Amino acid sequence: MLGPFPPNRSDAQNYLFLEAEGRGHVVGVQYFVESPGPMWYGEGDDMWRVDGEPWPGSLHGTGTEDFFNASWCPNELYAHPYFGYARLPSSLGWLGRTHCYRFLLEDPIRFQKSLRGSIEHGHANALTLDIASVCYWYQTEPHRPLPPLPPRQERQNLPGIGPVDVHRWRDAWRQSMGGGRLWGNETRS
Repeated sequence: MLGPFPPNRSDAQNYLFLEAEGRGHVVGVQYFVESPGPMWYGEGDDMWRVDGEPWPGSLHGTGTEDFFNASWCPNELYAHPYFGYARLPSSLGWLGRTHCYRFLLEDPIRFQKSLRGSIEHGHANALTLDIASVCYWYQTEPHRPLPPLPPRQERQNLPGIGPVDVHRWRDAWRQSMGGGRLWGNETRS
């Protein structure tokens, strides 16, 4: 059991899909996430602050799986014209890589002045995840200049993680706690 998470009181530490100034509308998101452990990554809420809205904004989701229309933790590949899961982890729990998408063609997220779209990495950003995304949007001129793309090698996902890596990390943690019979969720005093 994880225990209680603190509330997320802002979107400052969320994974950022888009931060735009000007007028436009979002029509889709491709989301690629790698979880370095078997924990379910999908409790991260999507958050969209439209036209400078204060926190929490008018479009505050209820979980990654809900935004991508896959409630109850998807466990099989499926493809719909507007949403789907093109890849799921093939190992322990949610350890591994997932690719999901949602196109908002019939329900775009419109903005007149600005838009900040983000998603938590686990509830209240409690998980360490490797995330990459593509956000599709249309925008009129003038708009804030887009930042330059980082070099290709900086945009690549981290190497894949498997169960053996998790066991090595747990063993390293045990050794750092003095060795012995430690399970992984206790501390030695």
